[in-house]
Amino acid sequence: MPRAIWTGSISFGLVNVPVKLYSAVHQQDIHFNQFEEGTGAHIQYKRVSEKSGDEVPWEHIVKGYEVSKGNFVMVEPDELDAIAPEATRTIDIDDFVALEDIDPIYYEHTYYLAPSGPEGGAGKAYRLLLEAMEDQGKVGIGKVVLRTKQYLAAVRPLQGALAMSTMRFADEIVAVSDVDGVPGGRAKPAPKELRLASQIVDALTADWEPEQYHDTYTEQLRDLIAAKAKGKQVTVEAEEEEPSAKVIDLMEALQASVEAQRAGRGRAPSRRSAKPKGAKAKKADKAAKRSGGRTKATTSSGTRRRSSA
Repeated sequence: MPRAIWTGSISFGLVNVPVKLYSAVHQQDIHFNQFEEGTGAHIQYKRVSEKSGDEVPWEHIVKGYEVSKGNFVMVEPDELDAIAPEATRTIDIDDFVALEDIDPIYYEHTYYLAPSGPEGGAGKAYRLLLEAMEDQGKVGIGKVVLRTKQYLAAVRPLQGALAMSTMRFADEIVAVSDVDGVPGGRAKPAPKELRLASQIVDALTADWEPEQYHDTYTEQLRDLIAAKAKGKQVTVEAEEEEPSAKVIDLMEALQASVEAQRAGRGRAPSRRSAKPKGAKAKKADKAAKRSGGRTKATTSSGTRRRSSA
């Protein structure tokens, strides 16, 4: 069972809903320790003064901000404490906005919110807020302080519960206009090209089923670690070089893609039955042998992270 990482309340208008905060995700990343080759000794890192070469204890370390090349402004701990956001225990909702108005680029980390406090009152207020937002398709936007940092937050219905997502502020988002190479509005595709591209999109359209996507690298890494832990000798096969990409006409590529979708059964093949071709197929076969039969399905748009027995 997950443990609550924060306890407080949601505040909107004059209503307070006591809640507990739980992480909604758990990372599957594999973290390695570092060792000296040959001896197996752990690698340690020390805080060393570049002037004396001596290790510096935490209590003698201060923070500095580089205002120009080589010039730093030192900031004392009490100065940081003086401007730290007040560690309130509330998620203060200032506005309710339409869910579809928020672009996913603004979301950071997501947490579940559960009722907290005496049974009955907290649960009733929680359910009231949940159903009111579900009925109107709205998201509560406000601020919350977690640990010592203030976040913009979105409180929204999610799978029959309330969830809170920390968000990025507007000045943290890079404007598309700042990205070199993005086509301008005047670069309109030819109608025939657009029609063919739309056919490909239609053929590859499927329902969103997150369970079918797998982190195949992490799965193979776990298999490798498990095999080595059992004393097995692991042989790494040399990867075949990918053939250089052939530059072809865009219209030719679109037409070939549509014809490939129509071939065989006269309709677009299921995404689940798509198979890799050429060099990618060979690599998939090798990966299957190393991972006990798992294969990667690919489409013309790239590799699908999905494993099948």
